[in-house]
Amino acid sequence: MDPLLVPPWLESLLSTAFFSICRTHRDAARSECNMYCLDCKGDAFCFYCRSSRHKDHQVIQIRRSSYHDVVRVAEIQKVLDISGVQTYVINSARVLFLNERPQPKSGKGVPHICEICGRSLLDPFRFCSLGCKLVEIKRNGDASFTLETKNEELMERREGISSRMVKSREDHEELREGPQQDIYPPTPPPPPTASARRRKGIPHRAPFRS
Repeated sequence: MDPLLVPPWLESLLSTAFFSICRTHRDAARSECNMYCLDCKGDAFCFYCRSSRHKDHQVIQIRRSSYHDVVRVAEIQKVLDISGVQTYVINSARVLFLNERPQPKSGKGVPHICEICGRSLLDPFRFCSLGCKLVEIKRNGDASFTLETKNEELMERREGISSRMVKSREDHEELREGPQQDIYPPTPPPPPTASARRRKGIPHRAPFRS
């Protein structure tokens, strides 16, 4: 698998078990292990472990929907290219699932299905979860999780659009200047006046009187 397509912490995240009770803070109110550190790439930990051990690290919070692990889109899209993965709105928050969810085989007439597991999708996405997108990358390498790849593609598209806009602007200026030269020809110089055409003669002095 190309390391440029998948960040080094993703597979560990997808295989981590969440929502167990923290051994260190088991008596605390927020002792569920629903945090994951992208820098340490270790086990899940609780809110209090984050404050003491991962204060300056990149940490994401995992949530649960129908006994399946989800993450908020607003949080994960800062560190991962999630294009192609189906998103859902749960409790007024847009989320996506970490891993494939078992389901009966999709029936006929379903317009959108996951390319990996065949799960029916609400919208025209390719995958039902981050896990299914990872499988596709391992198989064919025709997708990517890294934001750098996405940013490079965006930059190339923007540069192409920018160059086309400049070329279009130059063409527009050429078309705009052409008619102006025809409509507004240069003004000819004014004709010389009568005084300008008359040549001065030799000056004569007035005669002296005796």
